[in-house]
Amino acid sequence: MAAAAAAAAVGGSQSPQAELPAPGLALDKAATAAHLKAALSRPDNRAGAEELQALLERVLSAERPLAAAADGEEAAAAGGGGGAGAAEEEALEWCKCLLAGGGGYDEFCAAVRAYDPAALCGLVWTANFVAYRCRTCGISPCMSLCAECFHQGDHTGHDFNMFRSQAGGACDCGDSNVMRESGFCKRHQIKSSSNIPCVPKDLLMMSEFVLPRFIFCLIQYLREGYNEPAADVPSEKDLNKVLQLLEPQISFLEDLTKMGGAMRSVLTQVLTNQQNYKDLTSGLGENACAKKSHEKYLIALKSSGLTYPEDKLVYGIQEPSAGTSTLAVQGFAGATGTLGQLDSSDEEDQDGSQGLGKRKRVKLSSNTKDQSIMDVLKHKSFLEELLFWTIKYEFPQKMVTFLLNMLPDQEYKVAFTKTFVQHYAFIMKTLKKSHESDTMSNRIVHISVQLFSNEELARQVTEECQLLDIMVTVLLYMMESCLIKSELQDEENSLHVVVNCGEALLKNNTYWPLVSDFINILSHQSVAKRFLEDHGLLVTWMNFVSFFQGMNLNKRELNEHVEFESQTYYAAFAAELEACAQPMWGLLSHCKVRETQEYTRNVVRYCLEALQDWFDAINFVDEPAPNQVTFHLPLHRYYAMFLSKAVKCQELDLDSVLPDQEMLMKLMIHPLQIQASLAEIHSNMWVRNGLQIKGQAMTYVQSHFCNSMIDPDIYLLQVCASRLDPDYFISSVFERFKVVDLLTMASQHQNTVLDAEHERSMLEGALTFLVILLSLRLHLGMSDDEILRAEMVAQLCMNDRTHSSLLDLIPENPNPKSGIIPGSYSFESVLSAVADFKAPVFEPGGSMQQGMYTPKAEVWDQEFDPVMVILRTVYRRDVQSAMDRYTAFLKQSGKFPGNPWPPYKKRTPLHPSYKGLMRLLHCKTLHIVLFTLLYKILMDHQNLSEHVLCMVLYLIELGLENSAEEESDEEASVCGPERCHDSWFPGSNLVSNMRHFINYVRVRVPETAPEVKRDSPASTSSDSLGSLQNSGTAQVFSLVAERRKKFQEIINRSSSEANQVVRPKTSNKWSAPGSAPQLTTAILEIKESILSLLIKLHHKLSGKQNSYYPPWLDDIEILIQPEIPKYSHGDGITAVERILLKAALQSRMNKRIIEEICRKVTPPVPPKKVTAAEKKTLDKEERRQKARERQQKLLAEFASRQKSFMETAMDVDSPENDIPMEITAAEPQISEAVYDCVICGQSGPSSEDRPTGLVVLLQASSVLGQCRDNIEPKKLPITEEEQIYPWDTCAAVHDVRLSLLQRYFKDSSCLLAVSIGWEGGVYVQTCGHTLHIDCHKSYMESLRNDQVLQGFSVDKGEFTCPLCRQFANSVLPCYPGSNVENNLWQRPSNKNIQDLIKEVEELQGRPGAFPVSISSETNLSKEMESVMKDIKNTTQKKYRDYSKTPGSPDNDFLFMYSVARTNLELELIHRGGNLCSGGASTAGKRSCLNQLFHVLALHMRLYSIDSEYNPWRKLTQLVEEVNSQLGNEEQQPEVPILYHDVTSLLLIQILMMPQPLRKDHFTCIVKVLFTLLYTQALVALSVKCSEEDRSAWKHTGALKKNTCDAEKSHEVLLSFVISELSKGKLYHEEGTQECAMVSPIAWSPESMEKYLQDFCLPFLRITSLLQHHLFGEDLPSCQEEEEFSVLSSCLGLLPTFYQTEHPFISASCLDWPVPAFDIISQWCFEINGFTERHAEQGKALLIQESRWKLPHLLQLPENYNTIFQYYHRKTCSVCTKVPKDPAVCLVCGTFVCLKGLCCKQQSYCECVLHSQNCGAGTGIFLLINASVIIIIRGHRFCLWGSVYLDAHGEEDRDLRRGKPLYICKERYKVLEQQWISHTFDHINKRWGPHYNGL
Repeated sequence: MAAAAAAAAVGGSQSPQAELPAPGLALDKAATAAHLKAALSRPDNRAGAEELQALLERVLSAERPLAAAADGEEAAAAGGGGGAGAAEEEALEWCKCLLAGGGGYDEFCAAVRAYDPAALCGLVWTANFVAYRCRTCGISPCMSLCAECFHQGDHTGHDFNMFRSQAGGACDCGDSNVMRESGFCKRHQIKSSSNIPCVPKDLLMMSEFVLPRFIFCLIQYLREGYNEPAADVPSEKDLNKVLQLLEPQISFLEDLTKMGGAMRSVLTQVLTNQQNYKDLTSGLGENACAKKSHEKYLIALKSSGLTYPEDKLVYGIQEPSAGTSTLAVQGFAGATGTLGQLDSSDEEDQDGSQGLGKRKRVKLSSNTKDQSIMDVLKHKSFLEELLFWTIKYEFPQKMVTFLLNMLPDQEYKVAFTKTFVQHYAFIMKTLKKSHESDTMSNRIVHISVQLFSNEELARQVTEECQLLDIMVTVLLYMMESCLIKSELQDEENSLHVVVNCGEALLKNNTYWPLVSDFINILSHQSVAKRFLEDHGLLVTWMNFVSFFQGMNLNKRELNEHVEFESQTYYAAFAAELEACAQPMWGLLSHCKVRETQEYTRNVVRYCLEALQDWFDAINFVDEPAPNQVTFHLPLHRYYAMFLSKAVKCQELDLDSVLPDQEMLMKLMIHPLQIQASLAEIHSNMWVRNGLQIKGQAMTYVQSHFCNSMIDPDIYLLQVCASRLDPDYFISSVFERFKVVDLLTMASQHQNTVLDAEHERSMLEGALTFLVILLSLRLHLGMSDDEILRAEMVAQLCMNDRTHSSLLDLIPENPNPKSGIIPGSYSFESVLSAVADFKAPVFEPGGSMQQGMYTPKAEVWDQEFDPVMVILRTVYRRDVQSAMDRYTAFLKQSGKFPGNPWPPYKKRTPLHPSYKGLMRLLHCKTLHIVLFTLLYKILMDHQNLSEHVLCMVLYLIELGLENSAEEESDEEASVCGPERCHDSWFPGSNLVSNMRHFINYVRVRVPETAPEVKRDSPASTSSDSLGSLQNSGTAQVFSLVAERRKKFQEIINRSSSEANQVVRPKTSNKWSAPGSAPQLTTAILEIKESILSLLIKLHHKLSGKQNSYYPPWLDDIEILIQPEIPKYSHGDGITAVERILLKAALQSRMNKRIIEEICRKVTPPVPPKKVTAAEKKTLDKEERRQKARERQQKLLAEFASRQKSFMETAMDVDSPENDIPMEITAAEPQISEAVYDCVICGQSGPSSEDRPTGLVVLLQASSVLGQCRDNIEPKKLPITEEEQIYPWDTCAAVHDVRLSLLQRYFKDSSCLLAVSIGWEGGVYVQTCGHTLHIDCHKSYMESLRNDQVLQGFSVDKGEFTCPLCRQFANSVLPCYPGSNVENNLWQRPSNKNIQDLIKEVEELQGRPGAFPVSISSETNLSKEMESVMKDIKNTTQKKYRDYSKTPGSPDNDFLFMYSVARTNLELELIHRGGNLCSGGASTAGKRSCLNQLFHVLALHMRLYSIDSEYNPWRKLTQLVEEVNSQLGNEEQQPEVPILYHDVTSLLLIQILMMPQPLRKDHFTCIVKVLFTLLYTQALVALSVKCSEEDRSAWKHTGALKKNTCDAEKSHEVLLSFVISELSKGKLYHEEGTQECAMVSPIAWSPESMEKYLQDFCLPFLRITSLLQHHLFGEDLPSCQEEEEFSVLSSCLGLLPTFYQTEHPFISASCLDWPVPAFDIISQWCFEINGFTERHAEQGKALLIQESRWKLPHLLQLPENYNTIFQYYHRKTCSVCTKVPKDPAVCLVCGTFVCLKGLCCKQQSYCECVLHSQNCGAGTGIFLLINASVIIIIRGHRFCLWGSVYLDAHGEEDRDLRRGKPLYICKERYKVLEQQWISHTFDHINKRWGPHYNGL
């Protein structure tokens, strides 16, 4: 409080006149407060009140701090900044004291909290907070819960998810308007208001006096601090400064709100009380400061475009009596007035009675003359002005949180909502001007979603404050600012305006907060009904929607490629979806029942009016302008969707809401234009417009947009088609698709509007569109569940899908409140009906799959619908993919072997209202087209494809399925104007027209066409027909023109106008002048009917004459039950047969005619042609077949080669491992190893000057150090109590041991007594491929020059193996000579062990006894040195240097043999920790120990061990008693031999020998070391057991000491060891700590034997592995219990004659080189010498833990939520903040910050640092917020994937879906396996550099 005291607090209240009395203390404050409280509690409290006012005036004087703030910069510079802060702090202290009325503030808080009727949670959160949403419990889709309430409620089995809040939100627990009460948590379940006592009056009395002043003071600060930004200079800096200064005040208010309901209601009173506000802020007082602040306030109002009225005007409006405050209606009415709806002048008078008398005027539209639009509104309470400033300051987070924290108070909620609505227009203006519109949008929505999600509140505000008018007008006004003239249709004269999609407003989605509020309130039925009933609103809204009609117009580029591809289409699609479609879906969700028919009529009426206005505005008659397309027709879609709803749900008569024919014709044009443009875009006709046009075509059909765009468009076209003349419709379609000219019987034609290369795909497009139009039933009678099923089947047929991608791909209603919610019951039930779940599979090393759903067989069989698939594919390749899968299914199930055609699927029945649609199938125009196309296909005209035929047949079949019953009626009705058609077909029924023969057709053809040059039809008929190669029907074409002329007449009743718009005239405009040859007329002889064409097609397709034979002639049954499965799947032949059968079924005439045609057996086309074609197709098939066979053969050969290559490559360690066995001793031939170089391809031995090397990857590894001696797995900590302590790991134990030794013994000797490399050891692995070292160098050079971004860094020596692309970073030279040491060395020698021991010693004594050449510098030795350098550099210095004297040679020596140890130990772990499996394992394949040994041995020999110290001496000779050790005290002694690690000794001995090593020497070394090991086991056993056991054993063993086998009896040896060691102090000092050591078990002979064997096994395993690598001997496999005996015999420890009948005894392997008792006593003597002084340590060093369990990663909990909840809020230990990206190490459980700057050390971020400390460069981290695992390997990292999957077997990266996740044990095992086997680099492909930034 020093600062406060210095700032001179007001002391007693006795001297009000003194400006600032003497510094008071906190105590005085309390006294003053108590005194005032007492004064105020009196009945007559005026004096007290005045006193308090005066005190507050002084304390809260607004001048001081803000003056400081205004001169903030100078003050801060002068160091005076503290003054202001201190004064404010002081003011706050005073307030706290006064509120508490003399007591302690904390006690006061507690007292108030006790009165909190906590029925609502209301916790407010800001962005990035993790909250939950439960759809099962939510009433409003925006419902959300904080984690605490969620976990305390019961949501088992509900459809919930966790999400990261984007804009912030508040917890709805306890609010039954928003969620069902069943979901409330335990705290908010009870409506506790009843039993909460009343708040005592005096508790909050002070607050009622103090808070108004406090809040006024805050408002003054805000007024003072606000300066209008100078011209276009953003003043964010200044605003933020003011806000920072106010931080403590606002926080204080926020804390008050958290005190609970009692305090909130006081605050509500203060904030909404109008009297208080009036008294304090009128600015009429004498106080200059108050005046100044009032002026600033007025300036701020002015600058916001809000005029402050003259005083007389203000008082002119009488003060309203009604208290309900409403937004000035006349303002908005006026705005709408300008739109020509309401006269606003009389609005104004009525308004007075409604509320705010004096108001600011919100200026809405600049072009208006009407003054009343200037909206008058004046703030009347603190709340209103606070909100005003909140908006002015662009919604500071603190203020928003304070305002929201108050919401649990109901009275406040209503007042605040009204205030918010009142400021809505102002909010929009501020938003438009804001530079931070994103942040601001989020804050706005944060508030509005809390207010408008509540239906009751929304309804109230709608009724009292004109909420809907305000919203619609504000949206309209917002969009008005970015309108441009539409260029659609008639560019010059267009009156239509559209939004400009390039404007920031649309590009940045600035409008979304307003639109989202609008959608939110429309989701409430009561509000939506008001909207749908209000005609004025509907008109305004349609006006708004029409701004989007035709936006983002595309014009086809015809000459050069567009320079700049605009990306505005994103904005356009987003705007249509959000601003038009979502409100539409919201409204539709309330039009579900008959009673709502009126609403639909209203919408449809105003929609049609708007459309009519639009057609007029763009000057549209009947021809769309060429080469233009817009994908945005929201008015059409509103109309379509409301029509669909009307028929489907409201039983409205469709015709009653349809316009006249002319309007229908106009309506269909633009949607049809889009369909044709889609075909053009896919035919690459828009290629010059760039990629974005393809993007638009794809977005239009994409799952989130399709049901708001393409579906309504197609539905609208279906409606038009069902009501318009079918011939007109069909001809319009072919015209729009520009293929009219192609539809001619002639073989050649000209197309004036289309290039030849696009013709085929456009024709396919037109036919496909017709098929979709006629077969789609989405809006024509399918129920919601059928639709869902059809959508799901279509998606599953394209590809197997994950559950989440299905949810995403199935178009759901974009408005969240409607219809089928994804994940709802129907979704799951349909899914289980149509699909099977394929659980994720794991191939180790394969990609990780997710759980997939795949269609059931019966779905392929009966429900596969190609039409739906075509409609829903974004990429054309998906259609192919669906067909391929269908084909595969048919082959697999044996239903059809060949290439099937898309199956014909039966449709759901049409709704009666749309029956007219089927007339399209029965109109002559379509029949002519079908006939023409069949003929052209039969004649092989060009530009026709199988796809065309497929669609033609599909249309014929649709026609047969939907034919009218009576043929005669049809005929009767068609007479009169149809006469001109008689040359084609008699009637319009397809069934009868099929049999109608057409003899001659007149066609217009180019003069060059073959038809013209005919002499006599008879003579050359065969040739001329054969050469018909091309196509076009002038007859059909002229017919189209006729048809349109007639229609025009019908509609326009004025021929003059009709003639202007006849089509042929316009077509001339596009033909290139002079290019076309003249057309002449020719007559073709046809003589075919559709039936005869079909039969000939059958012949053609099957390639056989007379292939069709009517099936009913054999089996009359077929005609009775026609549904024949045989026809349901198949190719074109099947389709033709199916159609003919249906035609025969429908009419006896057809049946007869088919039979006749078949009898005549007309050759389909002249025979010559047929045979040629036939031959061609047959040849083609045969050739294909042969090619396929050849390919198979090649592939098989390749596969076998590859296989053999893999086998040889992998066994490079022992390519001739069988040979040595075969060569008999008589022929001592030495085979030299041959290597293949994978770069130059030559093979040969490795030589001195051109050495070969193995491709290897060196990596530092701490996996070994993670072994533990404890079987209980380590768990990841998930509570504060759980902690992981690393002291039981292998690495820790070894570290402790080494440092203990180094404390008491000579350093150089310590470094030979242990191995290092448990942490940071170097592991060497190879892919098995070899290369010449010089080849490798040039390969590296080429990589260096290659600028391609590689995933590895060449400068660090990294590369990928040129053959198998495995990651590598070094090359290990192969030692010349044979790879497997040749057999001379392997013959067992008969020397006795003594001689061998001598030889070993001599060989070790010879320094550098290498082949001479190597000691001189050769290429090989250079390479060996460089690889040794690489090995050293692989690991960090701290893992290499353990010596006390840095850089001592002993250290290098230790490092080198430890590398060998690390590799052996790791291989053992890869084999599962034992050698029971025997043989070579996969681990063996990667191993390159043999070559590594040579390199290490070469370097070890450079350091000769002083023969004095060579442990070999101590092992094999008795040393005379020299008291050297005890003698010189000051020098530290050598490490006693019993403390040595035997495996290390083994490696030292072997690496000190000249290579190649002889087998008998090896065995000799092993035998000698085994004796030491066994003695160590006995010593450890003697230390472990209790005093009694020891004396007993000592006794029993002594008795047998003189038996013959004494040296091989463990009992004797143990007793001897005990007696020897008893001479020292080892067993003394038993004491208390001994209890821990004593194992409770009694030792039986069996358990002793087992202990001894377990002690020795690790050594035997490592030795056997070493022998396997050095001498190429196979490892025997065995059972676990006999592992010891098998390995010891394999190593030659067991005498060969040893029989294994009686139980095996480990001691029988002993072979003492010198008398056992002598050498043991010598060894024990050293120990006794040490334990004299350090008995404790001596004992600890003897007990070595040798039985390490395999390393494992931490065990993870079943449910991911347990990890997430604990870690995502856990604070960082360095900066105590919650990290943005927390992660946890899965090896040791350390909590780290990913990319956290707080934990950065010397430019290394924490994860990278930890990966070096914990895993020597390898780190495995679980990213808490993403549920993914990230691997760091050295300088690279990769995302590995997730081990947590949801119930559907999918990952949820970044927790986007927030569904519950469960551990996937298989994946975790794969991860662990890759960690242990060090294969991250090989298996994971996507690596990138992390630049130490993780």
